[in-house]
Amino acid sequence: MRRRRESVSTVSRMVDRMTDERRFEELLSEFKRVGVDLDSFPAGIGVHRDDALRILRSLPDGAGPAAFLSRVRHEQQTTTRSAGSGGIAPSERDRRVS
Repeated sequence: MRRRRESVSTVSRMVDRMTDERRFEELLSEFKRVGVDLDSFPAGIGVHRDDALRILRSLPDGAGPAAFLSRVRHEQQTTTRSAGSGGIAPSERDRRVS
């Protein structure tokens, strides 16, 4: 019984690793398609892998790094506004007195 658990766990880790590798390859492929050179790309942008992939897929071929970064910034600002509004539309929130 003990061995079976270990083998199931090992297989599960291998599947997870293969899935991660496949996602990473997809991400690299999309960066290349859009025209983002990762060797000269700024490190440390805070974007989740799934969000980056979604953004890249929405961009046309050869859009370049500026288009990607612009879309990332736009989405981050939209998310920040939505999270910070407390259910109030940004225009209404801005009119409130603190």
